[in-house]
Amino acid sequence: MKQFLLIAFCAASLTAVAPVADAAQIKRACLASDRSAATRDRCNCIQRVANQALTRSDQKTVAKWFTDPHQAQELKMSQTARDDALWDRYQNFGQMAQAICS
Repeated sequence: MKQFLLIAFCAASLTAVAPVADAAQIKRACLASDRSAATRDRCNCIQRVANQALTRSDQKTVAKWFTDPHQAQELKMSQTARDDALWDRYQNFGQMAQAICS
């Protein structure tokens, strides 16, 4: 379970090449986390999955969850369609990252 959470939190869009300022937000957040499983290789992998599964905006939001996981819980409990859609993308991302980066 801890590994899944690490991958899910370390995770974020291969849909388009992000500008340099926005690039690798998930990777940076993953590497900055104090989790022992947050290796450079794993964080790189998680970023690649994030690029496929999440938009740049999603990645920016998810990267903030590394320092404040409560924000993720608030979004999960939200009743808005927009938040529900982000949570669904995030869950898909976490499952993909776990399957690919473990």
